[in-house]
Amino acid sequence: MSYELGMYGRYPSCAGDIENIFSVMQREATAIDCYNRLAQYSSDLNHKNNILQALEDTKLHLSQLTEFYVNITRRQPRHEIKRVTFNTYKEGLQKAQRIAEKTYEKYRNLYLLTQHSPLQYVCWRACNSKVNLAHLFRTLSFTQDKIDLQDYGKDSFVVDINKAAKQNNTFRTALWTGDHLQVTLMRINVGDDIGLEVHPAVDQFLRIEEGQGLVLMGDSRNQLNFKAKVYDDYAIMIPAGKWHNLINTGDKPLKLYSIYAPPEHPFGTVHETKNDAMEAEDK
Repeated sequence: MSYELGMYGRYPSCAGDIENIFSVMQREATAIDCYNRLAQYSSDLNHKNNILQALEDTKLHLSQLTEFYVNITRRQPRHEIKRVTFNTYKEGLQKAQRIAEKTYEKYRNLYLLTQHSPLQYVCWRACNSKVNLAHLFRTLSFTQDKIDLQDYGKDSFVVDINKAAKQNNTFRTALWTGDHLQVTLMRINVGDDIGLEVHPAVDQFLRIEEGQGLVLMGDSRNQLNFKAKVYDDYAIMIPAGKWHNLINTGDKPLKLYSIYAPPEHPFGTVHETKNDAMEAEDK
């Protein structure tokens, strides 16, 4: 790409920057196409709004560079968009992050090479924006994997129970409550326990997803003759009428899920802490 010296308009000091400006513009045009399609992919309103804001910021940067380009060359640029393909929303977020990182490098190089102060300022602002965008897409990629932990009973429901249990940070959250069965997620802090209890008419199943503990069971609260150590992937069956407790003996929170048959807690139960659970039982 070459231009005659007489063609340069308001920004003659940018003459040597044309190639680099055009390269960054191509990158921004590609980003706009990617972000626009990514926003359509998102089913989360908060995600979509964040992506649309990123789209508007990118359009602004392209507009600013286009102004420099047109005033230098006296012509409108023709963008060659390199379509970024992705098959899943998460893959699209990851590629959007890489686009932001690569575009940051383009702006940084242009900032270091140009001698034109207004162009340097635009590049400096854009660099800060691209750092924020890369962080945004990385965060969205992480949070889009999160499960909305709430009570889905009595609807048909499928879930990655391992992921749900590990994600849970409450003492107890009901995940599904039906007429004959209930699933809850639990987190037992280091050195703490579920608390000695008995369910006279409820059979209970526990499965450890993360951590280790000690199970105690017996026919009375003073005769806990059954003891067993449990670890990741261990299952615990507690017959109705058995006193029982589960103690966290590890160095990290004990994550598990519990199945009650029939349900033990009200629909939608959420106990943020063990104290919350104890207060609810006293009511």
